Amino acid sequence: MPYNFIDLFAGAGGLSEGFIQAGFEPIAHVEIERSACNTLRTRTAFHYLKANKKEGVYLSYLKGQITREELYGNIPNELLNSVINIPIGSENNQEIQDQIDKLLGKRKVDLIIGGPPCQAYSLVGRARSKTKMQGDSRNYLFVQYAEFLERYKPKMFVFENVIGLKSAREGHYLNEMKKLFYEKGYDVKLFTLEAVNFGVLQNRKRIIILGWQKNKKIDLPDLEAIKMDKNFLVHDLLDDLPKIKAGEGADKFLNYKTESTNYLKQYALRNGIDVLTQHVARPHREQDKEIYKIAVQKWEKRQERLNYNDLPERLKTHQNRTSFFDRFKVVAADLPYSQTVVAHISKDGHYYIHPDIKQNRSISIREAARLQSFPDDYYFEGEREGANRTAAFKQIGNAVPPLMAKSIAEEIRQILWQKK
Repeated sequence: MPYNFIDLFAGAGGLSEGFIQAGFEPIAHVEIERSACNTLRTRTAFHYLKANKKEGVYLSYLKGQITREELYGNIPNELLNSVINIPIGSENNQEIQDQIDKLLGKRKVDLIIGGPPCQAYSLVGRARSKTKMQGDSRNYLFVQYAEFLERYKPKMFVFENVIGLKSAREGHYLNEMKKLFYEKGYDVKLFTLEAVNFGVLQNRKRIIILGWQKNKKIDLPDLEAIKMDKNFLVHDLLDDLPKIKAGEGADKFLNYKTESTNYLKQYALRNGIDVLTQHVARPHREQDKEIYKIAVQKWEKRQERLNYNDLPERLKTHQNRTSFFDRFKVVAADLPYSQTVVAHISKDGHYYIHPDIKQNRSISIREAARLQSFPDDYYFEGEREGANRTAAFKQIGNAVPPLMAKSIAEEIRQILWQKK
């Protein structure tokens, strides 16, 4: 039997995807956002159909030949019900746990994974908040996480969050977490990880807290020592995709431009399918496209980033001239990683300009997903069926890169094997 897990605050399932790829079995995903829950159900459908050699049904969905409802009609209700769209909190936890108990049956939980929303701890979130996030209820969602540890007593847990957790209120929240987790029966170790060390072509730092039942001796891995192949550049992630301009592309069933690159093959992002989805670029105003060209030209000529204050006055529309100078930024093709992909990409694409000046646009949904290391057969849903660019970008920006999650999962699997 494979080891199982519960995913709390699951988002679009990036952390879960890595654990599934490493051989773990999900019992339940708990997530507040309805769009993300639809993404999780669609991904659950993919894994079920793949395991039962019925990938053709999933491909029919990606091609737009069947509806989402028809796709879900091929999946056992128990699996669809494993995605629990209820907010985690003291008023709802019993209801969530009742649903999980039905899914578990007589099994015990091996692992709990997940990380609460990060706005409460992020440096940017604090900078934008008038109250510096003081009094925000999300500051203490780790207390809810701990309730599930107490209820299910997993062998281990994985808690993911932003680097700002270490400095939020001078480490107060982090210290409170450690104390609470210990009270619930777990020793912990904190790791500061860089996604680029796990094959992700993105500059993304995250905190991972590993917890294990205290008084149990385990051979803990050094996650910070993992260093994957870094011989790739961002263009290796972009080069096989069709060239599209602002407002162009298709939600379902485009063809790839070229054969897969070595990077996409090595990390299985293209995943052997011939159906390209969600390669859609948002439309842009002519003024923004003019700025994009200036930003790309600066990078191409001198590898120089655009400073907003250097723009011609007629192109400056923001009143804030004293901060966020780099609000327009190119995803440079000749670097080994991009800037961090965050949820703000759902609002505009100015910080994620495509490096090809002829395309003159911000990156597409699929390109953002690849920067986060999601495989191409991963489809991001909205509340309703059909393309929802904003929901897709938000889910991608909030996600844990699956490649990083997979490496963590493989290390944990070794620990659990040793404890048998």
